[in-house]
Amino acid sequence: MTPWRAGTAAQKRAVLLAACVLPLTACNPHQYDEVPALHDARPTELPGTWLGYDHTTVTLTPDGKADIHLLDGSEFDFDEGWRVSGIGIWKLTTHRTGWNDGQHVQLTLTSRTESTTRQESTSPASPAPSTYTWTFELRRTEKKALELYFFFGDPDSRSTYVLERQ
Repeated sequence: MTPWRAGTAAQKRAVLLAACVLPLTACNPHQYDEVPALHDARPTELPGTWLGYDHTTVTLTPDGKADIHLLDGSEFDFDEGWRVSGIGIWKLTTHRTGWNDGQHVQLTLTSRTESTTRQESTSPASPAPSTYTWTFELRRTEKKALELYFFFGDPDSRSTYVLERQ
């Protein structure tokens, strides 16, 4: 007699339930939630130096210019493994993106000065772009400070790449 036939009806139902529910738990239960929209950010809150993953720095100046150092690509571009440095421009926008209808920081690399590859990148990287645009979401910390972030990898995974003020 096989173990399946030897089990009770309750045990068989439990195994079938686990087989049906287990694949559902592998998904992120929040992957289709709306991204909270911020509406109270002021342009004067954004200038300064922002720090991120593995020595990333982004300096935003009050006149809309940006100095970008070792910033990775967003969403699926992150998987390419490239990191770029250079100069660019930024602006605070209020428009609907694929995620929310709140405020965003649009950061555009206009002139790349350097590119490198993340050390832990396992896939062969495509060449880093010479120009690139990121759309950062905005949120506030418990202390009401701003954080800039974008999603990396598969956007449905909700993995965030965060920049915090220095």
